[in-house]
Order: sequence, then C-alpha cells, then structure tokens
Amino acid sequence: MISEIHFIEELWQTINKPIFSLGNFNFSIWTLLYLLLLLFLLFFITSKLKKWFVYKVFAKSNVELGVRIAVATIIRYLIVLIGLFVILQTLGIDLSSVTILAGALGIGIGFGLQNVTNNFVSGLIILFERPIKVGDRIEVGNINGDVKKISLRATQIITNDNISVIVPNSEFISSTVINWSHSDRNIRFNIPVSVSYNEDPEKIRNVLLEVVDANTGILKNPKPEVLFDEYSDSSINFNLRVWTNEYINKPALLKSQLYYEIFKRFRKEGIEIPFPQRDLHIKNTEFTIKKSD
Repeated sequence: MISEIHFIEELWQTINKPIFSLGNFNFSIWTLLYLLLLLFLLFFITSKLKKWFVYKVFAKSNVELGVRIAVATIIRYLIVLIGLFVILQTLGIDLSSVTILAGALGIGIGFGLQNVTNNFVSGLIILFERPIKVGDRIEVGNINGDVKKISLRATQIITNDNISVIVPNSEFISSTVINWSHSDRNIRFNIPVSVSYNEDPEKIRNVLLEVVDANTGILKNPKPEVLFDEYSDSSINFNLRVWTNEYINKPALLKSQLYYEIFKRFRKEGIEIPFPQRDLHIKNTEFTIKKSD
C-alpha cells in the first residue's frame, strides 16, 4: 500500500515537473494534458452549438441555409476566441506574453495566408449579399455549371459533364460572373436560321413557330418570336427567339433538338437551305506572238 502511494506521488511529481516556460508560467505534462482537454471540450461544444444555431434557432427564420451557416460559423469563432482567453486565464498563463506571441504569429500567418483570408472574406460577402446561390447556373472564367455548394473558402460547381470544379470565392468578387438564374430561371436563347432567297419569309416564320410549339421544353409565355434579321450574301437570315427554364443548364441540347426538327420540316416543305455562293470572273487576255524572220 505504501509503495503504491509512493508510486502515485512520484508520478504526480513527474507529470507536474516543468518542461518549458512561457513568460512567468511553467508548462508541465499535466498542464498540457489539462489544456488539451479544455480545448477539445471547447471545440466540441462550439461545434454542437453551431449546428443548434443553424438547424434550430435560425431555422425558424426565412434566411437561406448558406447565410445561416455563415452567421453560425462567425458566432462559433467568437465563442472559441472568448473561450481561449478564459482557459488561459484559468490556467494562470500570462496573457501579455501570449499576446506578443500571437501578434508575431499573426503577422507571419497574415503574409502567408493572404489568399486564404481573401477567400474567407469573399465567402462571407457571397453568403450575405447572395450574388450567387446554390442551384444557380453561372459562368465564371471558362467554367460553366450549376452551383452545388458555397463554403467560406470555395464554391463547388458541377459542370454538364458531372465534373466538380472547386472555385476560390475570391474569383466571384474580383472577376465578372454571369448568373443565368439570378432573378429567375427563365432565359431566352437566340437561334439563327438561314434560307434561300427563293423562299417566302412568312412561310418560314410559320414553320419555325410550329416547330417551337411542338417542343415541350419551350415556354409559351413569353411567346417565341421569329425576327427577320438580315439580307446576307447568299441567304436571308432569321433569328428564332425562344424562352425556357428547363434547358438553362443544357442550351446546346435545346439548340440541337430544334435544328433537327427544323431540318426535317424544311425538307418536308421543300424549303431550300442555301450554300455559300461566290461569283468567279475570269478575264481572257489575248497574247500576240510575232514570228521572227
């Protein structure tokens, strides 16, 4: 029994033996274990609080999920910051030394993580101002796809080839972004159609409207339009304008469907699709050959 007590006392002295100092405070194994336990509890509890804010407290409002997550994340960071100061004070650590160390680290991290900070702030701007939101069809740079997820650092975009592209949030703030569905998902496509000069423009208009009317993916309101666009060198050109909210993420498919049907109807109606025409003028030049003696 005495030996067990002696062993416990030696173990206690060992884990309480200072291993390094920060200012006037000495760190021991016990202090580090206690600090790690408090930090684990702090981050674990704040993680649960974040979910509680997102899915319980803020869920009663009409605020979008992304905005709720952003606000809850900021609240969590504030609680973690306050909790860190409370933990350090509880342990008796000199906060002035910690402040100096944190300031030095902050400067170094600030230079090294400028892009991370930029993306983080840009993420907050996106979530609060909502220039884009989950489900929007957007174009940024050479990337075209649907917004799948918006986080504080980057945004996930799904292309038509089902490829996930992770775009840093700063790209949406510093670059030009085309949002096809910012206000609503109704968009208009312009489809050029050319026919021969021998055709009746009114007949072309009626045929195109019939083709459009048979396509269930095209909206009836706003009404489709056929504009007489121009007289070109070898054809008369029309501009077929149609509205859709179904093919917003696959415009090439709608265009292909219409062109297939237009070609079929033109062949059935005997409407001529012109070939490029060029006039070639050949000038004859007479050469006189004088025979020498």
